[in-house]
Amino acid sequence: MLLYYSLTISLSAFLLFLVQPLMGRYILPWFGGTPEVWSASMLFFQVLLLAGCAYSYGIVSRLSLRKQSRLHLVVLGVSVLLILLRAMFFAWETPITPGSNWQPHDSGNPIPRILAILSVGIGLPYFALSTTSSLLQAWLSRAYSGRSPYRLYALSNFGSLLGLIVYPFVIEPALSIKVQADLWSLGYIVFALGCGCVALKVLRLARATAARNAQQSLPAVEGRTRPGKARPLLWLTLSACPSLLLLATTNRMTQDIAVVPFLWVLPLALYLLSFVLCFANARWYSRWFFVGLFVATFLYCWVLVEGNRLHILMQLMVYALLLFTACMVCHGELARLRPEPKHLTGFYLLVSLGGVLGGVFVNLLAPLLFDNFWELPLGLATCWVLLLIVWQMDKRSPLYGKMFLSVIFMLVLALAWLVFVTFKYIQAFERTTLEASRNFYGVVWVTEGRFEGTDDWAYELWHGVTRHGAQYTSAPRQREPTAYYCEKSGAGLTLLHYPRDEDGLRVGVIGLGVGTLAAYGQPGDVFRFYEINPEIIRLAEGAGGYFTYLEDSPASVEIVPGDARLSLEHELAEGVPQHYDVLVLDAFNSHSIPVHLLTRECFEIYLAHLKAEGVLAVHISNPHLNLQPVLAKLADHFGMEALLIESQGDGQACADSMWVLITRNTAFLRRPE
Repeated sequence: MLLYYSLTISLSAFLLFLVQPLMGRYILPWFGGTPEVWSASMLFFQVLLLAGCAYSYGIVSRLSLRKQSRLHLVVLGVSVLLILLRAMFFAWETPITPGSNWQPHDSGNPIPRILAILSVGIGLPYFALSTTSSLLQAWLSRAYSGRSPYRLYALSNFGSLLGLIVYPFVIEPALSIKVQADLWSLGYIVFALGCGCVALKVLRLARATAARNAQQSLPAVEGRTRPGKARPLLWLTLSACPSLLLLATTNRMTQDIAVVPFLWVLPLALYLLSFVLCFANARWYSRWFFVGLFVATFLYCWVLVEGNRLHILMQLMVYALLLFTACMVCHGELARLRPEPKHLTGFYLLVSLGGVLGGVFVNLLAPLLFDNFWELPLGLATCWVLLLIVWQMDKRSPLYGKMFLSVIFMLVLALAWLVFVTFKYIQAFERTTLEASRNFYGVVWVTEGRFEGTDDWAYELWHGVTRHGAQYTSAPRQREPTAYYCEKSGAGLTLLHYPRDEDGLRVGVIGLGVGTLAAYGQPGDVFRFYEINPEIIRLAEGAGGYFTYLEDSPASVEIVPGDARLSLEHELAEGVPQHYDVLVLDAFNSHSIPVHLLTRECFEIYLAHLKAEGVLAVHISNPHLNLQPVLAKLADHFGMEALLIESQGDGQACADSMWVLITRNTAFLRRPE
């Protein structure tokens, strides 16, 4: 019977965390490919985990063993029936992936829509999976009173870790989303059958013992001592802090590179690994792990100061070390404070609640409270404060050992240095920033400075660590294109030399920035920009008086809010192809690229909007990813030619840039200009 418990818990955890990157990958293109899609998805998963633990706690503490098993059989049965009905009668592509009618059609706050899509797609099955670990551990402690159920908790986290590792390296590269979702649905049915068998065995056990203990839902195994008031609060905070750090670290990683499942999985895998190690065996956690956290804190301060000057791999290593050591410290202390099995469902309930609180803070409160990603240093400082509190309450901690003076010095030094560096960094940010705002799509801010080697001042727009455009402040030069869009850039050459007819040029631009490309517009031209971030639109349209490219352009300027891919799809569905002479893709120069815009399916959409002799101009000035081979393969697939144009900046207003021009118009590519 113990084997049934182990296999069922392992499979449930595997499916529980396999579906997270799967669903995140599915809905990512619907919301512009932004890193916050994963963060919002994690909030949903954490809330469902909390609901599952609350369910387990409620039925274990209030229902007899017989009623527990019967109720859970109903939950499993309904969830399986829902999957089967969707597979047979719904118009969805798979039983867990909602159809295209769930795609967003506006640029409002996407979080409610993301939560709704995930609830409809996997809500009940995910809820059933989330109940498994805590409920089956409670049942195990009833069936095997001499065994500790916490080994199964470690086994559960190992299954979760396995699901996360398998997805980016095995499943995603080999299988389409449809096949992935279908296989997951089949795996869930297998799980439900296995969990149902365990519930039936528990039902038989309840009947066998009903005569002597009819009303007992869970016997006391190791006594009836209730946890004090302080311990549940520590359970809550020691689980909330790693959750906050997990999401904050993931945001930083994906903001600086790309929104891909691997960079979702890596932080979550480290987070789960700390759970596995800390709860599998006490010897895996030593309180001297705080030395690693001490080193990681100083390395993080180094990254904070140096910023983009450090190689991205170095930044990733520091973020990974910081997250892992912080999680080991918090989860190690959490494992030391775990209660006797009688109270394990309440323990798991508070651990899940802590996870939700961390997610709520990062997703809902931090964007309202902060104009930058300050929750990461805040979470790290909280980790150090918690460590001080927990150790002060435990006479066996290093605070009371022979090296207590050294320990206190390191604790205070790390916390003080972190606060000092963060404060100085925030001061510098506020001093150089004219305006800053934060929303679902990230942090946007405006600065003012001189172009290098000149006396000319300019306003610059930043998104994350990437400059998205600049404009001279002096009126005589305000219409001059700058940065990656100067006249010798790929976009500049295309817009200057593409053959015009009497109706003018029709130009589509994916990615607005400050609207620099509108500077190439002439009377009769149409420049149609697609932009998902409402803050970018607001600033480019002249809010604050910083940028005037759109207002100054003699061309007709149109802005389409929302995800570019969805907007282009909707235009085709409505029978309104745009017939662009030039379609500019300017979404790949940031550190976090929307990879969903580089698929064959997307290029089919682009070409459907492009004239037969039109040009697709793709901006690939990315410091970390070489996109040229990807575009070369796409061009070859569609029977088109690709030309790389690299332009050297002038060290002043014009920046180095790389553009790829893709077209069937070979005569245009061979023009001497």
